Amino acid sequence: MKSYIKTSFFGLIVWFLATLFFVLFGEYVLYAPGSKGFLVSLTLLLLGTGILLYFTTRIYMLFDKTKHAPLKFGLVGTIIGLTLDMFSISNYKSIFPSLEPSQVISFTAWMSFAYALYLIIPILMEVKNTNEINI
Repeated sequence: MKSYIKTSFFGLIVWFLATLFFVLFGEYVLYAPGSKGFLVSLTLLLLGTGILLYFTTRIYMLFDKTKHAPLKFGLVGTIIGLTLDMFSISNYKSIFPSLEPSQVISFTAWMSFAYALYLIIPILMEVKNTNEINI
């Protein structure tokens, strides 16, 4: 159980920083679904998210040298983030006071795909590391 404290801490930081980004900038980067800027905004947000998750996973791997560290980070981070986002979306008027309900839907769309990335990127990194070891 002790080995998951570090992983949980990293996952909590990732969730907090992502949530803080949308608290501070959400009204400027989230567009209502169906509007002109929605797909462009969502695509740019997801590209940025993927890049940041890749580098965050790399940084995590510097601190956790155990076998399957990227997988552990992706799974634990996703569990923590989804659990906390359940509360933040349920209480969006308090957490995201500057967002319109349509922007909360955009946030939820981003969040859904972002958690897929949170699982896929560490899996790909694990596969790459495993292939490098076997060669």
